[in-house]
Amino acid sequence: MVATTEEARSERPSMGWLQGFKNFLLQGDIVIVAVGLVIALAFSTLIGAFTDNIITPLVNAIGGGSTGLGFHVNGQLVNIGAFISAVVYFVIFMAVIYYVIIVPYRATQKRRGVTVFGDPPPAQTCPACLSEGLPVAATKCRYCGTALGSGA
Repeated sequence: MVATTEEARSERPSMGWLQGFKNFLLQGDIVIVAVGLVIALAFSTLIGAFTDNIITPLVNAIGGGSTGLGFHVNGQLVNIGAFISAVVYFVIFMAVIYYVIIVPYRATQKRRGVTVFGDPPPAQTCPACLSEGLPVAATKCRYCGTALGSGA
């Protein structure tokens, strides 16, 4: 039996999708990612200004002349100084993200008993089907059922 449009509408919750979206946005992981992104963008702007206004002029001063470390080919400037500044920008940005976001996040999660950005737990491989990633304490392969050596 096919439901009419009005019957279908009355069966659906009117605000269900809005509540679902709200629940999605308020998940802990989404909030952490959003905050991390905002912080990363702020640091990106700060470090961009630092490299554009301090590092690039210093690199170009080393090269001397009006083009700095660049040179002209058929009237086009090949700016090596800008590339060096971009590499310096990347290194500084990654260091800031690591020490300002990753290290504190790792410490917070460690206090909660969760390991993040660490080595994966030890695992074993099934000798019959060669499946990898089986827990060390497993006595039977989850894929083929072969008996494994006793866990550690």
